[in-house]
Amino acid sequence: MDSKLTRNEFLKELGFKGASLLAIYCGASTLTSCTNESNTPTSGTVDFTLDLSVSPNTTLNTVGNYLITNRIVIARISDSSFAAVTQICTHENRAKVIYQNSSGEFYCTEHGARYTTGGVGLNSEGKKGITSYNTELTGTTLRIYS
Repeated sequence: MDSKLTRNEFLKELGFKGASLLAIYCGASTLTSCTNESNTPTSGTVDFTLDLSVSPNTTLNTVGNYLITNRIVIARISDSSFAAVTQICTHENRAKVIYQNSSGEFYCTEHGARYTTGGVGLNSEGKKGITSYNTELTGTTLRIYS
């Protein structure tokens, strides 16, 4: 006879009961880990374009705004220049890097690593720096490349 256990039965066999069983069911979906989010384009060549006349890319028409695409954070840092860095923070390899217009820096929301617009680390959490990419604007086409 083929006997299959349900998930609930399996967990009970392991000794989980009552509140601990409920915690596993309710908490499992909210748990995260500090795993390496290495599916970033930094392992290969980066070369793509964005049409700044098409939404959501139009956000980059305003100085201080940024967007994230292909795990790359692209920021409009002045009327004539952009900065682009990997979204993966080198502190714990989490995809948490954003641009902060108020400081003119890239910032990891996970543990506070700070980086220049060129990817240079500014504090102990960001000391390894992050990969930065070249940008080139031609008309309304922004190219991001290695």
